[in-house]
Amino acid sequence: MSPLNPVVARVTDRIIERSKPSRSRYLDMVARERDRHSDRSFLSCSNLAHGFAASGEDKPAIATGGAINLGVVTAYNDMLSAHQPYGRYPEQMKLFAREVGATAQVAGGVPAMCDGVTQGFDGMELSLFSRDTIALSTAVALSHAMFDGMALLGICDKIVPGLVMGALRFGHLPAVFIPSGPMPSGISNKEKQKTRQLYAEGKVGREELLASESASYHAPGTCTFYGTANSNQMMMEMMGLHVPGAAFVPPSTPLRQALTRAAVHRLAGMTKKGNDYRPMAEVVDEKAIVNAIIGLLATGGSTNHAIHLPAMARAAGVIIDWEDFDELSAAIPLITRVYPNGSGDVNHFHAAGGMAWVVKELLGSGLAHADILTVAAGGMSDYACEPMMMDDVLAWTPAPAETGDDTMLRPVSDPFQPDGGMRLVSGNIGRGTFKTSAVDKERWTIEAPCRVFDTQEAVSQAFKAGELDKDVVVVVRFQGPRANGMPELHKLTPPLGVLQDRGFKVALVTDGRMSGASGKVPAAIHVTPEALAKDGKPGPLAYLRDGDVVRLSAEDGSLSTTADLSSREPAPAPAAEIGMGRELFAMFRLSAGGAEQGGSAMLEVAGL
Repeated sequence: MSPLNPVVARVTDRIIERSKPSRSRYLDMVARERDRHSDRSFLSCSNLAHGFAASGEDKPAIATGGAINLGVVTAYNDMLSAHQPYGRYPEQMKLFAREVGATAQVAGGVPAMCDGVTQGFDGMELSLFSRDTIALSTAVALSHAMFDGMALLGICDKIVPGLVMGALRFGHLPAVFIPSGPMPSGISNKEKQKTRQLYAEGKVGREELLASESASYHAPGTCTFYGTANSNQMMMEMMGLHVPGAAFVPPSTPLRQALTRAAVHRLAGMTKKGNDYRPMAEVVDEKAIVNAIIGLLATGGSTNHAIHLPAMARAAGVIIDWEDFDELSAAIPLITRVYPNGSGDVNHFHAAGGMAWVVKELLGSGLAHADILTVAAGGMSDYACEPMMMDDVLAWTPAPAETGDDTMLRPVSDPFQPDGGMRLVSGNIGRGTFKTSAVDKERWTIEAPCRVFDTQEAVSQAFKAGELDKDVVVVVRFQGPRANGMPELHKLTPPLGVLQDRGFKVALVTDGRMSGASGKVPAAIHVTPEALAKDGKPGPLAYLRDGDVVRLSAEDGSLSTTADLSSREPAPAPAAEIGMGRELFAMFRLSAGGAEQGGSAMLEVAGL
């Protein structure tokens, strides 16, 4: 194993130093809670009786207070494919807990909304703040103080970050994330993308488009492209919060059930009443957060985590920013290409060596922290092994020495790109994120007159009218956390892709979100400060006008305009929309922090 890369060491040291005051406050809180709520004995008999009244055969064990009691927080619903498999997990987990003399109770549920369902529609404006809602729901579930450990069942975009944020405030307890795995591969990604583009051009109808989409998203499990949901699973491995190799094992298989069983047994062993106490607060530290960033960069993961990781880190008292991402990106090679950055999906990735191979490469090259506390007893090196069933027994074997598919996985010595492909771009328009790993290098710099829009619907209308058939930087503003909850803007991807294929130089600049599934068009996303005024001061995007020349370049890290913005009045902000529950989230929008700080209202108001 090589010594730790000096850039990784330098950035980690900077984060540790920056975080000292907030991390100290967090650990002090955790220590206080551990002393106050070390077991259920502090509860009165009446309180305790309420807590186990419906626990059936587990009632005697919970009542005596001696047995380990595990709290299950679940994102189960049977509408969303990724979370549908969780329906039967609690009953299984209770059986697994009894095997080691423990008990388990469902502490509570959290909402799980799908950006794929709400994409381009009103409900998407609730999406980002569903993360705060999930964190709050997790806190409510765990506030009964009945538990010795946390089993966290969640997969998708905002669910895992929200569960992390909420559970970290109960960091005196150990935690394990238990995934459900990806659905089987459907039609080829190239075929799906082609149909979407033909629909955008009006060459096929809705019936053909729905048939294509249904052949892609077709069964229980996570969607198989490498977007935010599957990036979540990668990060849980890189942070040591999974049983090793659990991320991409399909649902309803013997191996999947064996990994769930192993997770329950391991969680019981990590409690204060077990033999290997590992509180979540000590697992999720500065080095674990850096490992998550490194995994994101090495695998070309979702840019949504440029927002989620700062929020997750803040919940643990760790402060990171986009300069940390940018500096690490220069040192971390891109060793994975999974759709939409490559042709194969996460099932193909897993078959080619998957996370075990990625971890092996990163640790072996000194590009990730090996010395972190993890759920696995052997530490981070255990994640360089892949699980399998041997004679009906769960076992782990070392990752293969060679990649099973060099179009998808490559060694650090021969990467797809020398850097991680997530660049900070900044200038007189603001600061944003540019995912270079998804964009051909000849398109890394775009300079053209801009067209400014306040909604993605207006962009679609201009495209259909032929107004964008030229070199253009499309600016979509008033899409930040404070304006409308920062929805993802995937409706923009097909038309902008069509313009690019027609030979035009095209780029997108927005204070909204687009995830790791955004595709091939160069984009500066999450631009901060956002256009909507905070403390009476609008962001620079509010001053742009049609025809202003905008330069976006990942090569020199620039996001700027030649226009003089100082003499202009800002564009008026659109009125807040109501309906689909959006008005209920006004308090989140009003209090939201900036994208670089995680876009959270909850953390902002709490002073975290």
